[in-house]
Amino acid sequence: MWAKADESSAWILDLYRRSWTHAAETFAATDLDTTGTVSWWPEEVRHPTLRFVLMHMTNETARHAGHLDILRELVDGSAGRYHGDGSIAGPDDFDWATYRAKIEAAAVEASSTDG
Repeated sequence: MWAKADESSAWILDLYRRSWTHAAETFAATDLDTTGTVSWWPEEVRHPTLRFVLMHMTNETARHAGHLDILRELVDGSAGRYHGDGSIAGPDDFDWATYRAKIEAAAVEASSTDG
């Protein structure tokens, strides 16, 4: 999914809310072993159960929420849930600025060689 230039934040948020409402209604009314069709998936996996779709979307959400956390770290310069959260972010004396610069340099290099 991506946002086009003519799609406002309000429109995207409304789409998200309508999609979530539809999903919640589907979860409430449908057995987890019911199969459906995801037309853009390869034929061999095109008819998953609701259980599979829920697991898939949980994994996708976790992956992409992590991507957003990386962007947030670049914006606010902190790592973890809060300053000093060694159990999540590592020890306070870790050189996050150098680590962040290393990751950013790799991303810039990858984007400059991207197709």
